[in-house]
Amino acid sequence: MIKRLTAAAAVLVAGGGAVFWFLTAPQTIAAATLPSGDATRGERVFWAGGCASCHAAHGADGEARLQLAGGVELATEFGTFVAPNISPHPTDGIGNWSERAFANAMLHGVSPEGEHYYPAFPYASYARMAPQDVTDLFAFLKTLPEVEGKAPESRLSFPFTVRRGIGLWKLLYMREEPVVALAPEASEEVKRGQYLVEGAGHCGECHTPRDFAGGPRYGDWLAGAAAAEGNGIVPNITPGEGGIGSWSASDIAYYLESGFTPDFDSVGGSMASVQKNMSMLPKEDRDAIAAYLKAVPARPNGYPSNR
Repeated sequence: MIKRLTAAAAVLVAGGGAVFWFLTAPQTIAAATLPSGDATRGERVFWAGGCASCHAAHGADGEARLQLAGGVELATEFGTFVAPNISPHPTDGIGNWSERAFANAMLHGVSPEGEHYYPAFPYASYARMAPQDVTDLFAFLKTLPEVEGKAPESRLSFPFTVRRGIGLWKLLYMREEPVVALAPEASEEVKRGQYLVEGAGHCGECHTPRDFAGGPRYGDWLAGAAAAEGNGIVPNITPGEGGIGSWSASDIAYYLESGFTPDFDSVGGSMASVQKNMSMLPKEDRDAIAAYLKAVPARPNGYPSNR
């Protein structure tokens, strides 16, 4: 009897392991499905995606923001994540990557070696991007300076070092469909703003609170959150109480362009780099982002009031 129970338990464990291995397998994209990229269009995607904020040196300005050596650290409760070198350097950056490898990283969070990336890389948002924008971005990145030197490895402790488990995280939290169900009569401007905010702009990565597993609480979309590094808050940017309901669409667009709020405060903290990115976009994109933020559901603050 004991032998039978032991054998049954072994079968269950083996079966469970097989199911886990199947469910957590990295998903990839076929190279044949990718359109050719255009570097001129890709520059616009670069600024919308905020690549310089994490991959250029902290505080970089001007042309230095195009030197993507990585190294910026994000210290979280899960460990310290370090942004990698994504310059076109052939060994220290992504110069030897194929278009398919880049698309797999952006749209599926999978490395060229076939491993899951940690979701500190905001691929959960980038998954909503159009493949054309992804290949355009890659074409633009290839025109930037090659920067020598690999960024340090991220520093995590067990069990977060087990990358295979990230496959379960992806099953729970990754979605290609939009977060907000827009009204049928939503304008093309609002739809463009949704694409920018929910996709390339990945605004929800910081402005949406997260649960115990680090996954976004989609029901509190853009309601503000405790900062990932544990100090301070990221504000509510919905029209809800505590949010930016009193701001007009033109106020929001001007803030993204100039860094000045309607009360004449200036942008600060990590948002300063984001605003620099937004200022590089064409006016119609900033207007679209503003239109979308006025259209999202109003939410109360998503962080504790005592922070």
